[in-house]
Amino acid sequence: MLDKVAYLFTGQGSQYVGMGKDLYESFPESKTVFDRADKVLGFSLSNFCFNGQEERLKSTIISQPAILTTTIAAYEAFKAVSGSQPPVVYMAGLSLGEYSSLIAAGSISFEDGLRLVRKRAELMEDASYRYPGKMVAILDLPVEKIKNICLASGAEIANLNCPGQTVITGKQEAVDKAGRLCLEAGAKRVINLEVSGGFHSSLMFEASVELKVFLERMPFSAPCVPIISNYTGLPQYRITQIQENLLYQMRSPVKWEDSMRFLLAEGIKNFIEFGPGRVLKGLMRRIDAGAQVSNIEKKEDILSHCCPN
Repeated sequence: MLDKVAYLFTGQGSQYVGMGKDLYESFPESKTVFDRADKVLGFSLSNFCFNGQEERLKSTIISQPAILTTTIAAYEAFKAVSGSQPPVVYMAGLSLGEYSSLIAAGSISFEDGLRLVRKRAELMEDASYRYPGKMVAILDLPVEKIKNICLASGAEIANLNCPGQTVITGKQEAVDKAGRLCLEAGAKRVINLEVSGGFHSSLMFEASVELKVFLERMPFSAPCVPIISNYTGLPQYRITQIQENLLYQMRSPVKWEDSMRFLLAEGIKNFIEFGPGRVLKGLMRRIDAGAQVSNIEKKEDILSHCCPN
């Protein structure tokens, strides 16, 4: 009997110039995804991915649609080649990746999901100009100490990624103060993240309210498998629940470790990570070193996974 598997979808920050190019050149399904994205957006997103400038690709309004498109291009190629594979029982995506998981699960079309992510990115970018903020990763300091430091400094928790890695967010001065206090409390490192604002914080509240209007216009269906919510760390099934959690996700902590521990408790030990980079595999290594995570990012990944002989 085939083991159960969960699909994971990467988030913002994993972009690089050249991502998706070999998929585009190797699989008609991937080419179709990039061509559809260029048509929906009205500019050559594929050129940004394949040949663009690194600094431009890092910008939120480009990186979010680019990562989503590259991720779905990998997913569609994988589906076309894979044939008989272990049955997927859950899907989950880190922040932006939650939108990729909803597309993959058939809850929203690729075109509508891309429009929604583009709008989300624009609102987040605009909020970052109005309310300047930043994000830093805190390594090897207990979460309870970080929470207390956030209360004292005015910073907020953004991501609970895995043991030893917590991301904080908020106003620049608050995050800087929290970072210093974390180092004084014994944190191994404090790393500034290359993002344009204080995402997953109260600074994004107005952006989430504006996204609600746009979100309500989008047709959603029930996903073919449950999606693990970043906001709750638990499976979501109902359309209204999915939509609400996408809004909460913008201004609340991402509970990635809780999400993965739920899947592990369900007996899942095999995971497939779709999209650029290997961030989720690295996080899983710290959550449960016994779990197996395969990466589907390039042509060679698909062929080696689906056609090992």
